[in-house]
Amino acid sequence: MTNIRTLRIDPKYVPELKRGYSLILKDATQHKEPLEEGEIIRLVDQHNRYIGTGYYGLQNKGIGWILTTKEHEQIDQSFFNKKIKIALSHREEFFHNGETTAFRIFNGEGDGIGGLTIDYFDGYYMASWYSEGIYSFKEYIYNALNEFVDYKAIYEKKRFDTKGQYVDQDDFVMGTAGDFPIIVKENGMNFAINLNDGAMTGIFLDQRDVRRAIRDRYAKGTNMLNTFSYTGAFSVAAALGGARKTTSVDLAKRSLAKTIEQFSVNGIDFEAQDIKVMDVFHYFKYAIRHELKFDLVVLDPPSFARTKKMTFSTAKDYPKLLADAIAITEKNGIIVASTNNASFGMKKFKSFIEQAFKETNTKYKMIDQYGLPKDFRANRDFPEFNYLKVVFIKKLS
Repeated sequence: MTNIRTLRIDPKYVPELKRGYSLILKDATQHKEPLEEGEIIRLVDQHNRYIGTGYYGLQNKGIGWILTTKEHEQIDQSFFNKKIKIALSHREEFFHNGETTAFRIFNGEGDGIGGLTIDYFDGYYMASWYSEGIYSFKEYIYNALNEFVDYKAIYEKKRFDTKGQYVDQDDFVMGTAGDFPIIVKENGMNFAINLNDGAMTGIFLDQRDVRRAIRDRYAKGTNMLNTFSYTGAFSVAAALGGARKTTSVDLAKRSLAKTIEQFSVNGIDFEAQDIKVMDVFHYFKYAIRHELKFDLVVLDPPSFARTKKMTFSTAKDYPKLLADAIAITEKNGIIVASTNNASFGMKKFKSFIEQAFKETNTKYKMIDQYGLPKDFRANRDFPEFNYLKVVFIKKLS
């Protein structure tokens, strides 16, 4: 490798990087000269001892990712081939499971390349790119997919517009363009997917284990409320698990048609379900006014959301959200509290739960919990990479 820029790492960040933390934080280096997105960088400590080789790519809190800690390893086609091949081998059992035809085959830093995820949807692959830096290596990744997998088509999502937003474009890359929606299976449930309709696909694959738990163990005979419901996937799981009724609430107008679609592809009568397009916080007030109570409540808000009247952040507002849910949950009812906010761990999340129940003077018991499913490989030494935290809570009084 020639002309590789060397970055000296601030001593206080060196131990974590040497322990396997692969995100290069903005404050970790005092490098002043401008770097180009995708530029290969060599990291050294204050004594010029080698730490790792990575790439420069602005993403959220980071300026890039370490790709290798082997000093003479080339970041070339064979490097990316090896990473993709190993990642595929870890998902071998998923490819042979006819009950689940949508899963993650490459999970960023958990599979050795931070800033890139690749999902599989019944023969279609979708690569999500989280910085211009990693996107500059796209030919290597697409070449590797060409070599190791049979695909109907490959799609991509560029998620590196200002503040990490999706770049609007035609997402088709290669293969034969899909006729969307396609129907994928997840533990035998059907979900309609569109890989060329903006940022979202129709389902969050990281909640697979939670949906199965709701269907198989918690839904039977319940009146279920699904807040921030997106396309109603939790409601589908509850209905298939024998819920008496589901109510799905989301502020996005398109959630109505998308939720009807998900019910329909599972043979569920959507007219027997409630689908509300409204602000979840307004719905809580509405439910209290109308004395509505639920046996099963799912709380899975976005990490951050802004409406005309308010700004919501899970890091500061989750206890208040949970308190609102407690008020409309039946005694012995279940609240499924979920967050994908990577800025705090499970311990802190459980402290939010404790705070909400204490402030509402309500007794509770945590009865089940989930993190990422096993196709979402993550470095368990660093909880922020294992970002999903889901706790099933029984309201006792």
